[in-house]
Amino acid sequence: MKSALVIGSGFAGLAAASTLAHQGFKVQLLEKNTMPGGRAREFETSGFRFDMGPSWYWMPGVFERYFQRFGHKVSDFYQLVRLDPSYRIYFAKDDYLDIPANIDGLYALFESLEKGSSAKLKKFMEEAEYKYEVGINDLVYKPGRSLLEFVDGRVLKGLFKMHLLTDMHSYVRKYFKHPKLIQLLEFPVLFLGAMPKDTPALYSMMNYADLILGTWYPMGGMHNIVKAMVEVAEEQGVEIHTDTEVQEIVIDVEHNAKKVLTNKGEFTADVVVGGADYHHVEQHLLKNGHKTYSEEYWDKRKMAPSSLIFYLGVDKKLDNLLHHNLFFDEDFEAHAQEIYEQPQWPTKPLFYVSCTSKTDDTVAPEGSENLFILIPVAPDLKDDEETKEYYYNLVMARLEEITGQSIKEHVVYKRSYAHTDFKKDYNAYKGNAYGLANTLRQTAILKPSIKSKKIKNLYYTGQLTVPGPGVPPSLISGQVVAEEIAKDFKN
Repeated sequence: MKSALVIGSGFAGLAAASTLAHQGFKVQLLEKNTMPGGRAREFETSGFRFDMGPSWYWMPGVFERYFQRFGHKVSDFYQLVRLDPSYRIYFAKDDYLDIPANIDGLYALFESLEKGSSAKLKKFMEEAEYKYEVGINDLVYKPGRSLLEFVDGRVLKGLFKMHLLTDMHSYVRKYFKHPKLIQLLEFPVLFLGAMPKDTPALYSMMNYADLILGTWYPMGGMHNIVKAMVEVAEEQGVEIHTDTEVQEIVIDVEHNAKKVLTNKGEFTADVVVGGADYHHVEQHLLKNGHKTYSEEYWDKRKMAPSSLIFYLGVDKKLDNLLHHNLFFDEDFEAHAQEIYEQPQWPTKPLFYVSCTSKTDDTVAPEGSENLFILIPVAPDLKDDEETKEYYYNLVMARLEEITGQSIKEHVVYKRSYAHTDFKKDYNAYKGNAYGLANTLRQTAILKPSIKSKKIKNLYYTGQLTVPGPGVPPSLISGQVVAEEIAKDFKN
């Protein structure tokens, strides 16, 4: 039996470990933190339970496909509920859109804002559905190791329909004029790592995932997905070692990763998978001469945003909030420019609020709410306490004004999380939260390779390689790298 070591237990690491074990490898998973899950860890305090990172459950079919690989269904592990409305977008006090979870409601919403737009939405979504079907079934599961992967009849036939050379900014405006509809359709790309004008219109497939496939929630919290994946991993025979921080990958004279040194001793295997931050694994765990990419290469990569997050426990029930809430009461483009084009702390940031206690009464004490507030910000910023407190006060003032209630004086628990924390907990390059930006020049074979060019048995998975940032892509990334390893070893 061949053996494998997987470094890091985020979605990609867990998926890689389980899939490798299912392929017949003896697998050990090494995690530096006290619990598996990476950015999708959770913590609990004073009766409040918080998901630390991912909060949106999109593309439910990707999760079903993953668990089916091991003879399971999602429902074997957690109860999934579709949110309706999917989420709320605030543009000002008493000015908001609740996004319906059904297509007829969407048509009515669009028509109410822009006459004739419901027919345009139908056409827009037909194109987005095609991109989603081809993208998810034919492109996203490609390992990105050769252009020959894309010499495929369906892919080649559909390249023009994928709108790879059209940008989201102009593509959305070809269909719609109303600024609220434009913001609704452009907001998902804010987290992909570029301005809409620099993001291929291929990613309108995210609008299909959002508006048609829907926004869901696993009861108990997003960390329940991690718990399910851990159960599957252990069922497949994976040994998970927490509190085990990798310090060095030792390479032998034949250019193989001979062993891994950790704070708990040595581990050896036939193959090593870097499921932790790609830059950290390559630049800090390997010695000079074994790195595929230079520090200069990494510095030139375009990163997706980082985040300033506040976890708040509130000792009363709150009005005028749904499970997911987007606050677009300031200029969308100005904030995006301060993330991507002139990186700096934002002048007037947009922000997002999750209140899972609106759906799930197990995550907060009776009569209370838990709030997760996120401001997307540029990576590699200095995040001192004074700066974080400034933005806390700014956001809370706007949240109270727009929702028409006092909140700040009812906060009984508060924790902040930003760049320094991402670096400390996940060795995140430049303190990024979402990985590598999904620009055209950083797509497929143009991303950092899943296979080391210097070390025969070292592979990578996660949000800094194919297919990219986000929970479903990370879940896919782990499966893709495991299948490539199985092919390589078989050959």
